[in-house]
Amino acid sequence: MVASGRTASKGRGSGATPVRPTAGDATPVDSGQPNDTPYAGLEVSAERTRLRIPRDLSLEAWCRLGGRILAVCDSSVWWIGDWLVFGQNQYGDRYRRAMKETKLDYQTLRNYAWVARKFEPSRRRDSLTFQHHMEVAALSEAEQDHWLDFAVRLNWSRNELRKQIRASLSGEEDDLRCQVQLNLQLDELRLERWREAARGSNLTLTDWILSVVDGAV
Repeated sequence: MVASGRTASKGRGSGATPVRPTAGDATPVDSGQPNDTPYAGLEVSAERTRLRIPRDLSLEAWCRLGGRILAVCDSSVWWIGDWLVFGQNQYGDRYRRAMKETKLDYQTLRNYAWVARKFEPSRRRDSLTFQHHMEVAALSEAEQDHWLDFAVRLNWSRNELRKQIRASLSGEEDDLRCQVQLNLQLDELRLERWREAARGSNLTLTDWILSVVDGAV
């Protein structure tokens, strides 16, 4: 993974200090070398298991740094999904290879690949998170675009998007919906594995089970 190396700055008169990525920004993530970036003239050093932040970093620079980190975290989920899809298409046996490389849970990887397949890169919304896209992945393309467009325009969180979709379904299907109750007999070990998979996908256990079933249909 390599940072872009472009200079990010605000317009004249804004008072903001430009962020000038240095050669350290182009350090591969697996090189083991620190990644140093100046924020308002102060060095922020990113290492494999540590972020070194100077004590006198300004609030503005700290917020900008956090936004950058969160953007990379969300992007990395898409990258893993695309990596898995490529592996499936090109090599097969994708999950066994992926588990060795990432040490992530099998179902977590499967969810990433499922969402990546549902959305071609041109249909992914930069201003929304991977979790927004996961919320609508089981819908038709037209419905996906409908809800994601609303989420962009109204600046909905993932939870608000979920709430709006459920409210819409409730209003449309009250007369048609029947309640189905499933009783599953699970041993404690399997139940804990399912809970861990749900936590790894940032979902409740119920939503995780639904995503797995939807992905298998």
